[in-house]
Amino acid sequence: MTPEKTAQMWDKLPDRIVETFTDQTVFITGGTGFMGKVLLEKLLRKCPDIREIVVLVRNKKGKCPQERLQLIFSEPLFAKVAALRGGVDKLLSKMRIIGGDVSEPDLAMSASCRQYIIDNVDIIVHAAATVRFDEALKKAILLNVRGTKLILDLAKECKKLKLFIHISTAYCHLHEKLLEERPYDPPADPHKVLAAAEIFNTETIEHIAPKLLNNLPNSYAFTKALAEALAVEAMKQIPVIILRPSIVIPIWREPLPGWTDNINGPTGLLIGAGKGVIRSMYCRSNSYADYLPVDIFINGIMVVAWNYLQRGDKETTIYNFTSSAEVKITWTELIETGKEIIVNRVPLNGVVWYPGGSMKHSRLLHNICAILFHWIPAILVDTLLYVLRFEPVLMRVHRRISKGFDVFEYYTNNQWDFQSDACQRLRVHLNAREKEDYKIDAIGVDIPNYFEDCVRAARVYILKETDDTIPAAKRHMKIMRTVDLIVRYVFIGFILWILSRWASTILSGKSEQLHVL
Repeated sequence: MTPEKTAQMWDKLPDRIVETFTDQTVFITGGTGFMGKVLLEKLLRKCPDIREIVVLVRNKKGKCPQERLQLIFSEPLFAKVAALRGGVDKLLSKMRIIGGDVSEPDLAMSASCRQYIIDNVDIIVHAAATVRFDEALKKAILLNVRGTKLILDLAKECKKLKLFIHISTAYCHLHEKLLEERPYDPPADPHKVLAAAEIFNTETIEHIAPKLLNNLPNSYAFTKALAEALAVEAMKQIPVIILRPSIVIPIWREPLPGWTDNINGPTGLLIGAGKGVIRSMYCRSNSYADYLPVDIFINGIMVVAWNYLQRGDKETTIYNFTSSAEVKITWTELIETGKEIIVNRVPLNGVVWYPGGSMKHSRLLHNICAILFHWIPAILVDTLLYVLRFEPVLMRVHRRISKGFDVFEYYTNNQWDFQSDACQRLRVHLNAREKEDYKIDAIGVDIPNYFEDCVRAARVYILKETDDTIPAAKRHMKIMRTVDLIVRYVFIGFILWILSRWASTILSGKSEQLHVL
C-alpha cells in the first residue's frame, strides 16, 4: 500500500486524543522548561479546538512572563505550528499567562489568577521541578516538594477538575532495582521535611542533608520521591495520575528531530567527547541507561489523559514511561556511536583534540587518566592562553565536568529495570492513526540516525554552529587526527627511550660487577 493510500485511510479514522482536549482548559506548570515547551507545541499543533492553555510563568532575567512566552514561541521548535496556525500572535491567543512561581509561598500568584484557575481549569499537568541533581537541598525541597503540595492544594479547590497529571521520574526510588508501576513508601515524611525546610536556613539543611538523604545520591531523587508521595496521598481526594519517565532526551520524530534546549544527559556527553574535552569516564561500560525521547513522553501524557477521561480507565494511576524493555543501548554503544558520528559525519567547531579516550571500570585508572588527559592539558592550555592575554577556559570547563561526573557516576555504575506493562496496554487501544500520531514506544528507532539528528541539532541550536561550517570542521578534524597520531608516536617513542636508557643503565651496572669479579 502506498503512503498516500495509507494516509487517506488514517484520515478516515478518528483522532480520539484530539477529542479529549477539545473545549478543555489545561493548566501547565513547567511550561517554559524542556518538556513543557514540547507539550505546549504538541497541544497547539494537534488540538486547534482546545479552549485555553493556562501557563504559570515567573519573571526571569529581567523579563516578565509575557515577554518570556513570546520569546519561547519565537524559537525554532514552534516554527511549524506558528506557520500552521497563522503566526505567533495566533498561538498566544490560545494562551493565558499567569505570573507566579512554584517555589514561592502561595505560588506567588494573585488572588484573581488563583480564582480563574479554580473556576475554569479542567486538566492540570504539573511538570515544574528542578532537575539539577546537585541542587541545594533546601531549594530542591521548596520547589519539588512544596511546589507540588501547593499545586495539589490548588487542584483540590478547582470546581471543574477532571484530571491531575503529576510528572515524576523513574529514578526516584533507587533502592528498587526493578521499579514496578505502583506506589512506594517515601524515604521520609514529606510534610515533616517540608516543615523543616521552611524553618531552617540553607546551611542547616545542608548540614543534615546526609542524614536525610540516607542512601540516596542527591537532592533530586530525594525530593521527587517525596513529591510523588504527596501525589499518591492526594488520590483520595482528586483524580491523580503519576507518570514516571526515564531520562528524557531530545526529540526523535516531530516537530524538529534532535531538538533540545539543554546539554543534560547524553547530549552533553556527546558534545564534551566531540570537542575532545572528555577523554575518560568511570562507568560500567556494558550496562545500559534508560532513555526516552521527549516527544514520545509528551505523546504519553496526551494518551494517558484520553485513556482516563474518554476510555474510562480509572484503575491505572501510575505509568512507567521507559524504553529499555524494548531498546537497550549500552554506555559503550552510546559513546562509540557518538564518536563515529562526530568524527565522520558531523564534526563540531573548535575541537581542542581529536575525540578519543574510553570508559574505565577502575576508579583508580580513571583518576589517573583524568589527571593525564583532562587536568594537565587544561593547565597547559590555560597557561598559554593567560600568557597570550586571553581568558583561561579549560580549567573552568573541567571543574564543571568533574562536578557533573560526581553525580553522573552513580547512575553509570548502577543498573535498574522498569516494569512498563501499563504503557504497553495503552498501545493496544489506539487505532492506526493514533499509534502513528501519538507514538508511545521507542520501537523502530534507528540509534545512529537518531544520535546524528541530536548532534546536528545541538550543533545548531545549542552551540550556534551553522551547517555551512561543517566542511571546515571536517578539515580541522583531519588535522587534529594527524596531530593526535604524531603526539601518540612521540609519546610512545619517549617511553621506549626511557625504558631503553633504564635497561642500559641496569645492564652496564651488571657488566661492571662482572668485570670486578
